[in-house]
Amino acid sequence: MSDAVSVRPVLYVKIGCGWCEEVMEYLDARQIPYRKVVVSGNPAAFKEMVELSGQTKAPTMDWDGDILADFGLEELMPFLRQKGLA
Repeated sequence: MSDAVSVRPVLYVKIGCGWCEEVMEYLDARQIPYRKVVVSGNPAAFKEMVELSGQTKAPTMDWDGDILADFGLEELMPFLRQKGLA
């Protein structure tokens, strides 16, 4: 495992979110590990996502304190490049 993926990012998602599904498919296809946290119906996880990102939209990613909020693949790809991936 490279240094870029030595920290497992946390991906906050909502059930039925098309952007969330697209992002998970992209990460899975490239074997980029992450920990999925479903915020739908989970008030504690939802609160955690809001406190980290300052907003209520998903997907939101926390990569060792570097937050990417309310994003799609267009925003994810440059974010991953900064991490040495993609």
